[in-house]
Amino acid sequence: MKPKFPLRIFITGIGTGVGKTLASAVLCETLQADYWKPVQCGNLENSDAQLVRSLVSNSVSKLHAETYRLKEAASPHFAAKKENVEIEIDKFKLPQTNNRLIIEGAGGIMVPMNNELVMFDLIAYLQLPAVVVVRNYLGSINHALLTLEFLEGEGIEIAGIIVSGENYNDNEEIVQHFTALPVIGRIDEAKTIDKDFVSAQAEKMKLSLSLNFQL
Repeated sequence: MKPKFPLRIFITGIGTGVGKTLASAVLCETLQADYWKPVQCGNLENSDAQLVRSLVSNSVSKLHAETYRLKEAASPHFAAKKENVEIEIDKFKLPQTNNRLIIEGAGGIMVPMNNELVMFDLIAYLQLPAVVVVRNYLGSINHALLTLEFLEGEGIEIAGIIVSGENYNDNEEIVQHFTALPVIGRIDEAKTIDKDFVSAQAEKMKLSLSLNFQL
């Protein structure tokens, strides 16, 4: 019997700019799930939550307020330091919702939040399974395998991988070979990202998810 897809998922990636917000929007549309970005750094007038809202077509998904909203578009530890803010792990509380919940991290798993904590610590603190966004580029195999091996070594459940962008050589295949993790979605490269694009990607992702999970 196929396992049930988790009700709450932490979206992380193999680095910054790999497509976590777009993947989060596609997952929210696929599952009609809620969205939460615990730490927003920069772009407060056009935050990741607002971007997700602009890309999701369903009327069920809700946005939940960030725990930290920082002005500087930088690593959370640096953005917080600029505002004399200390990011504290016990300030993070999962939003109250009866719906599925997509949580998007900032950057990759080793991005610092202060001088002691990195983004991985938030995943562990919230006790959530992860989905890792892997963007295809030269060097992404190394970044993907390091990220996935670290998470698994620390006991974090990895529900699967979302692949972003066109396949580069055989990057996707070799990552799957070494990890045996399911690819739960493939998000195409696009010049224009809008609701229609996200809706089309969500239909594909629903099919991919149904092959591995009960939804």
